[in-house]
Amino acid sequence: ALQAAMPRFCALLVKEAFKTWADAVSEVREAIDFLRYYADEAERVCAPIALPGPTGERNTLYPRGRGVWVCISPWNFPLAIFMGQVAAALVTGNTVVAKPAEQTPVIALEAITLLHEAGIPRDALHGVVGLGETVGAALVVHPYVAGVVFTGSTQVAKIIQRSLANKDGPI
Repeated sequence: ALQAAMPRFCALLVKEAFKTWADAVSEVREAIDFLRYYADEAERVCAPIALPGPTGERNTLYPRGRGVWVCISPWNFPLAIFMGQVAAALVTGNTVVAKPAEQTPVIALEAITLLHEAGIPRDALHGVVGLGETVGAALVVHPYVAGVVFTGSTQVAKIIQRSLANKDGPI
């Protein structure tokens, strides 16, 4: 679906992210590569794992999602990194609240629409827009959030790290 929508997404990348046309084409291709990569990896990392039984019994580990993941993506690769984060969280059985950079929200919201049209359930993927200091910060500390994927500055990563460390329960 993304391959078929390449001209539309390239135009969005040029208009909203100020990419050159060549850079926009490269970014859409990278986003497609991320989608393919995580689809392939899901078959490997989500497969049941046979564990040794010390007394001869069979033990099998069934990997499963952890819950709601917040995906916070950057302005400089607003489609490729966004799609990679979201795809990785979804294929491992999690639901996603995606918060794109405030500079490039339209690209992310169009990507979410494309993913919904491709079959991702609306209940499994939501997008929110707003400033990182307010919307992003509120998402990170929300008690129902099981994990955070972030690409951005080291300074913000450390703020997120401290916020997660101060939450109750597993990080």
